[in-house]
Amino acid sequence: MTDYPVERGLLRRIDGWIAPQESDGLYAWLLHELAWHEESIRLFGCQVKVPRLVAWYGNEGASYRYSGVDHHPLPWTPCLLSLKQRLEAYCGRRFNSVLANHYRTGQDSMGWHSDDEPELGSEPWIASLSFGAERRFKLRHRSRPGTLDIPLGNGSLLLMGGALQQDYQHCVPKTRVAVAGRINLTFRLIRPGCDPVRPD
Repeated sequence: MTDYPVERGLLRRIDGWIAPQESDGLYAWLLHELAWHEESIRLFGCQVKVPRLVAWYGNEGASYRYSGVDHHPLPWTPCLLSLKQRLEAYCGRRFNSVLANHYRTGQDSMGWHSDDEPELGSEPWIASLSFGAERRFKLRHRSRPGTLDIPLGNGSLLLMGGALQQDYQHCVPKTRVAVAGRINLTFRLIRPGCDPVRPD
């Protein structure tokens, strides 16, 4: 277990939270069974393709808007529901949705952002599971220089909580190194009563 030095929040990595053999099996299942799709977002007035595949699952009504796109959840699969329940027991937190990202190659990525949408509340807790190839997770403070590099390997768990999303941004950058696929599941709690459809 590694706790990283962040202010007003929690950033904790647990390597091997899921054992290698089970992680390999989960990667194969997620790859073939989730409803992956390619999204486009509006960036600087233009529609551009998101450089990864995504899927959104959760409780009925756990809709979520980010990057100008509304996401309405598909019903939980037994596998995703089981992972959610394991995480809730471990974290002592409740989750009602999960965003899945499939990074097919090292050229798939996620740009700098914070998970600070109103639907998540002011201090959201996010539990992030990684399967497949190791990728680099980068963190930077909103107003100070410097970045923190965190390797996320097969079966690792990254917990983010407190005011972390208020103070920091994170990304998964492209890499020129030849890497196999990676699937990331980020479990969240969408707050009821928040309207995900709003002006950008």
